[in-house]
Parts: sequence; C-alpha cells; structure tokens
Amino acid sequence: METSVTMEIKDNTFARQFETVIPEGMLAVEYQFQEKKIFLTKINKPDSYENEDIINTLLKNILDLSSEKNYRVVPIHPKIVTFFKKNPKYKELLPPGIRI
Repeated sequence: METSVTMEIKDNTFARQFETVIPEGMLAVEYQFQEKKIFLTKINKPDSYENEDIINTLLKNILDLSSEKNYRVVPIHPKIVTFFKKNPKYKELLPPGIRI
C-alpha cells in the first residue's frame, strides 16, 4: 500500500531546480526547460543521503506538477530514467518518440 507524503517543493527558477528541505539538508532536482518540455538533468542531495523513498516522492511530486501544467518530461539523469521504468504510469508524460 502506497502512502501519500506531502512535501513542500519550491521551483527555484533562478537555479533551475525543484527544491525541498529535508532534515539532512536540501534535496533538489535540476532541470532545463525548452518548448513545453522539462528536461530533468540532475539530482542534488546531501552527501551519503540514500533515502530512495523521499527521492521518489520528490520525483512523483515534480511529475504531478508537470502533468498539471501539460509539460512533457525528458528524464536525463540515470536515477530518473530508472524511476520512469519502475513507475510506468508516468510514461504518458514522455514526449512522442522517447521510449524508456
């Protein structure tokens, strides 16, 4: 059973990243935006932070925001590509022609 976690996410357009504060520091996903497509390029996390559940929750929230704004999502970072493979419901956000 999947639990829903509410997480406050800030879209820092200056740094081009989605950010959330965790007890260990800042967790962020860098992006580039181009023609209604958002390219998720990097995950920044505190050193030795490996809580995959929190990282996945951040990614789910970012993808839900992207869906609300009708953005297509292009995962660049390997962990984000893996997230898409494990969560096929988000594959509808991929632009035409991109398969994972």
